[in-house]
Amino acid sequence: MKAKTLMVMGTSSSAGKSLLTAALCRCFSRRGILVAPFKAQNMSNNAAVCADGTEIGRSQALQALAAGVPPCSDMNPILLKPEGDSRSQVIVNGRPLETLDAADYFQRRAKLWPHVTSALDRLRCEFDLVVIEGAGSPAELNLSDVEIVNMSVARYCRSPVVLVGDIERGGVFAQLLGTLWLLEPDDRALICGLIVNKFRGDLSLFDRGVELLEQRGGVPVLGVLPWIDALHLPEEDAVALSALMPSQETTLDDSKIDIAVIHFPHISNFDDFDLLLREPCVNLRYVRSADRLGKPDVVILPGTKNTIGDLEWLKSTGMATQVQQCVQSGVQVVGICGGYQMLGNDIHNPHCVETNAVSARGLGMLDIETTFYTEKQTRQIQMRLIDEAVVPGLIGETLSGYEIHSGRTNSRSSWLARIETDNSSNLLGQDGAHSRHGQVWGCYLHGLFDNDPFRSAWLRKLGATTFFSDSSSGRASIELSLDRLADAFEKHVDFDQIMKLTFHSNLPLETQYAG
Repeated sequence: MKAKTLMVMGTSSSAGKSLLTAALCRCFSRRGILVAPFKAQNMSNNAAVCADGTEIGRSQALQALAAGVPPCSDMNPILLKPEGDSRSQVIVNGRPLETLDAADYFQRRAKLWPHVTSALDRLRCEFDLVVIEGAGSPAELNLSDVEIVNMSVARYCRSPVVLVGDIERGGVFAQLLGTLWLLEPDDRALICGLIVNKFRGDLSLFDRGVELLEQRGGVPVLGVLPWIDALHLPEEDAVALSALMPSQETTLDDSKIDIAVIHFPHISNFDDFDLLLREPCVNLRYVRSADRLGKPDVVILPGTKNTIGDLEWLKSTGMATQVQQCVQSGVQVVGICGGYQMLGNDIHNPHCVETNAVSARGLGMLDIETTFYTEKQTRQIQMRLIDEAVVPGLIGETLSGYEIHSGRTNSRSSWLARIETDNSSNLLGQDGAHSRHGQVWGCYLHGLFDNDPFRSAWLRKLGATTFFSDSSSGRASIELSLDRLADAFEKHVDFDQIMKLTFHSNLPLETQYAG
């Protein structure tokens, strides 16, 4: 018998679908239900790597953690990774398929739809319940005949749908009621409950609002969720970084280590720096323009989905010159993945991966060269420190993380060695490079700063004396935040009603829907 399904849709992007899906996964898991998340199509450059080397959206990996199950590519069969204004790399079943512009992608719908249904069917054969997340809004009328992530999925599995509205942005009545009224009658019949999200203040002030929504929408309001502060969970969308981009009027604490992360147009995997953000000795900020760089103690060039394109942006904005001047004044410069590639002498791109440019001059801060290949390296990995130039006193320390890149880099100053390697090339056996005394350094290892011993030793080298106290800070803080999220959900949402909607729905029996 196939697993039951419950779908979470939002009235818009950033309504809270991803977090509420994670909350539902944790709540069901607490009750002993074997649950898995699913999102047919996601768009994000902040990807996660599964144990088998496949990649999925960061939010589905977080939802799998909330459910207490290993993430897999079936949870996000189609992932779009933007490389330009209208072009994205299409990841299907966890592996790159091709790069397409928006118009071509929509024309591929008929070929992509079977990947969606097959992945969902496989999950439903392995789990008791699949919690499905939609994307954007189900009432985008211009996309209704081509979308493969919202009502098309709900219709396919005849799933009850919970619709979420964001009251913080205003107009929650128009959001929820407008969405209901724009849906076709058969689709509207699948909406079984409403949730009002991100309410600030006295929840009782919205009691009348609940009555109005139920009267005019004809659908029960399952709950009103308050705004939840200090959830230390990885973000999927770089829009969230805007809060970490201080204005010129912002006064920085001189007693803290000032770390400026360059906010590339195609920045990826920026959750690499989440734990640095929480360190009491660190002021971490994201910088998008030359006039905001200032005089930091450290400049970090993060990962990017378009290394050459973002390198040219760095030069055109004048920030490349500023970063080079920072090095001359003694500032430490760090590159992770794409940022690491930029720090070298040259980047070769004979197969036109990510961009049509076949080569680019790097910043010349590290004696390395990078060549892009069509084969993508994606894997979880452990590495051993083999050099003290970057951090002292940790020779032999094991670091965990993951790789996700198409480039291979020649280095004469590697400071990391892979503990497990396929031995097919020396390039795969070691990683990283550094300048003399380790003022400039980089590597491919995502999740580097999640390793507590490394992060503390590096900050200590920069002059820090106080550190985040939790010795298992990364995973532990995420687990605690997921529990807080689930606790709030169960307190303010009628979970008994959700259980009835999920397992005792009166919706018509499933019908095969071809899209």
